[in-house]
Formats: sequence, structure tokens, C-alpha cells
Amino acid sequence: MELKDRLVSIQRVAKVTKGGRTFSFSAIVVVGDENGIVGFGLGKAKEVTEAITKGIDDAKKNLVKVPIIHGTVPHEQLGKYSGGSVLIKPAVSGTGVLAGGAMRAVLESAGITDVLAKSLGSSNPHNVVKATIEALGSMRDAYTVAQQRGIDLNKVFNG
Repeated sequence: MELKDRLVSIQRVAKVTKGGRTFSFSAIVVVGDENGIVGFGLGKAKEVTEAITKGIDDAKKNLVKVPIIHGTVPHEQLGKYSGGSVLIKPAVSGTGVLAGGAMRAVLESAGITDVLAKSLGSSNPHNVVKATIEALGSMRDAYTVAQQRGIDLNKVFNG
């Protein structure tokens, strides 16, 4: 499994000591195999490269599986984490990934090629990324629904 990493945001944070300010970096990284698996991580270090490396390692520890049908998501889903809330909708083939910064990185890493997405709450990348992952993680494809309900696949659609 070949995981590709994407840097979502990097910030310089300061700790104020009696000798002045001590700067360090915090990086949010999203990893995914562009085939339904995606995860995010947070890395903090004195150096940028070290922070990114730590973020990648952290991201590999919490991966989620996303159901993808013909390059899009199976259904509409609202994801919420703290102040960040996101709406993800399926789109027809050829639409592309219509999503803002932090969300785009997550959706592209998951391997979704056509999707409509809107960030509704806070624009803080931490919460937007977590909300997007939460929304993707709670999606179910028809096959899973049929299994969980213990019914035939056709019955899911025809009710």
C-alpha cells in the first residue's frame, strides 16, 4: 500500500520564556492511498521537516476506509467536529473535486475524483480536516447497508 502525503497547513507557534520567545512548528498532514484509505496526523517539532515527518507518522496510525462508488461518495453526509462542520455531496462524473483548502486535501487523498463539498462552520484547518474524516468515515455503501439490515441488495433501493 503506497501512501501519499499532503501538507494541509503549517504554523509557527511561540512559547514565551524569560529568555524571549522559543519558536516551534506544528504541521497538519493528510495521508492516503487514493483508493479509499485516508488519515490525518499532527506533528510538532523545532524544525519544519521534522514536524512534517512526525505528522506523517501520526497520520499512518489513524487511517479510515472510505466507500467510493465510480469516483464519488455514496450519499450526502454532514460531518461535524468541534466548530468545524462540512457537507459532502455525491457528484456526476467529470465534476471534479469542488472543495476548499483543507477539505480538498482529504478528499483527493481518499481518491475521490468527483464531489461537491462545503465547509459550513469554522475554517480552522484542524477542525475542518477532522470533520471531513468523520463525515467520510460514517458513510456506508449499499452493500454494507444490506449486510447490516440482513436484507437483499435490491431491497435497499426498492425498499
